[in-house]
Amino acid sequence: MSLENNYFVDPKISSNISEYLEEYQNKDLLKFISCGSVDDGKSTLIGRLLFESKQIFDDHFFDIKDKNNPSKIDFSLLVDGLSAEREQGITIDVAYRFFSTSNRRFIVIDAPGHEQYTRNMFTGASNAELSLILIDAKNGVLPQTRRHFLLCSLLGIKKFIVAINKMDLVNYSQEIFKDIVSDFKSLVGDIEIESLEFIPISGTEGDNFNVISASTPWYTGKTLISLLETAKLDDVNKDKNFSMPVQWVNRPDHTFRGYLGRISSGSIKVGDEIKILPSGSTTKIKEILLSKNNKNIANKYESITLTFDTEVDCSRGDVIVNKASPLQMSDIFDTTIIWLTSEKLLIGREYFFKIGTSILKGKISKVKNQIDINTLSNKQAKNIGLNDICSAEIILDRNIPFSEYKINKELGGFIVIDKLNNNTVGAGLINFSLFRGGNIFEHKQNISKVNRAEIKQQEPCLIWLTGISGAGKSTIANILESKLHNDNYHTYLLDGDNVRLGLNKNLGFTETDRIENIRRIGEVSKLMIDARLIVISAFISPFIEDRDMVRKLLNNHEFIEVFVDTDLEVAEERDVKGLYAKARKGLIKNFTGIDSPYEIPKNPEIHIKTSNMSAEEAAQKIYEYIFSKL
Repeated sequence: MSLENNYFVDPKISSNISEYLEEYQNKDLLKFISCGSVDDGKSTLIGRLLFESKQIFDDHFFDIKDKNNPSKIDFSLLVDGLSAEREQGITIDVAYRFFSTSNRRFIVIDAPGHEQYTRNMFTGASNAELSLILIDAKNGVLPQTRRHFLLCSLLGIKKFIVAINKMDLVNYSQEIFKDIVSDFKSLVGDIEIESLEFIPISGTEGDNFNVISASTPWYTGKTLISLLETAKLDDVNKDKNFSMPVQWVNRPDHTFRGYLGRISSGSIKVGDEIKILPSGSTTKIKEILLSKNNKNIANKYESITLTFDTEVDCSRGDVIVNKASPLQMSDIFDTTIIWLTSEKLLIGREYFFKIGTSILKGKISKVKNQIDINTLSNKQAKNIGLNDICSAEIILDRNIPFSEYKINKELGGFIVIDKLNNNTVGAGLINFSLFRGGNIFEHKQNISKVNRAEIKQQEPCLIWLTGISGAGKSTIANILESKLHNDNYHTYLLDGDNVRLGLNKNLGFTETDRIENIRRIGEVSKLMIDARLIVISAFISPFIEDRDMVRKLLNNHEFIEVFVDTDLEVAEERDVKGLYAKARKGLIKNFTGIDSPYEIPKNPEIHIKTSNMSAEEAAQKIYEYIFSKL
């Protein structure tokens, strides 16, 4: 194919920009992902699509022409923008490219082929409604082809175009084309899809992109651009119930209050009755504003400002829905999560979850299984790390309005954020609610904290002794409880070893198990505080975040952190149980101070240096602190 005079931008762009933009905005939009194995030719294919749709500026075109052969151009350079991508000839990051034809606008998502960039692929596929899968005619269906197809189907994509590329390198063999088609159809199996098209192409030669190629007379289908132009779009009105997460409340002065957001489903018109979730407050729509103009009606995907005819409580993170909306509320979900960092997923560790425009605290309470993305089968989950996909349960700190991801991506998708460094560590989708949030209610009791306090004549507290093994926590705790008991105070001592003989017998010493160990102790302590006991706990509890988790379960004055500070050398010399000796020999794994860290408390209520104080003196210091504060 001659490249002469074919690279210039559509002349409408330069001749009448306003007319062009109006026509452009009126076309419908298809978002599709281009994926496949390494070197299948994704970047070249996208570059060719830009070229064939006349979306290349002339200065850019000359920049990517082959200097040694001006009649040839490297289309991949139109897409591979990172220097690392150009050096290696691969796609690393997810790239979004925009182009249009006379019939439709497109956003093509260029996803990386390497398995190590599965997280990038996951991100791209979550934004697409069609998948264009490339297969190298020389290599056929490869493991990454299978992986990308299954990942796309996992994320709800049901429309596929399979482009069998580099047909020029196999002499446009119909037999090879048929064999690859057969192999891919066997891969699909019982997976539910809506459409599946196959097309032979050559990205470098341009076969079957815009014109049916004479080199494939046996192919009777449409061109690639025609397949993209005629692909059925997702029904934007599949969920007809209006919903809009509130992104921002605009109040420039005392006379105006507007609620800004992007409509995630349905439509809204002036005068409609609406409801604010989670509060349940109701009102009517007074105005719909787009920029400085008023609208009578707004539809899905439009970003608008709403005003109400009455004052109601509505803020960022709330969801505005039509009054009769069936949108449910829950705080516990069955989800699918892909882990995006090399740091392992920790069950029971508190994370931030961003769902819609809300950021909530929550925990991954259970990993049910890991998903083998090569087969979509389930396997035992051990350690979930970078690029792993798992089925998991999450528990949030409050009820939220939600949707299943397959119905509404904005209210059914989420990201997981590390609380300490604000890094995004995971992404996921809600499969369904486990309905505990809707079906479990706090049972009101006749006897309250006040009643129990009147009988016991004492203020409760949790005295949390933390420090490395051998620091003297249990010894100090025993002496302290004896002092309190002798003065007729009602107490209970929770010791790390004793609890692991019963309540936490099923837990090991991995980081995840240690988090769960402390979580359970915190919940038990909360019940004992409610019974108005003075609770003394002696646990290594090596992680700051887990100790803070327990603190947050109680009222501010009820948690007293005591750092029993002992040098490691001193603790090893004591080693009454012989644990350090075993750990040094490698007989005990994940032992605090040896091969697992201890995080020193930052601002403990009491700091005890055992090198300067006996156990009796330490207990007396805690005793005096308790009664000076309570």
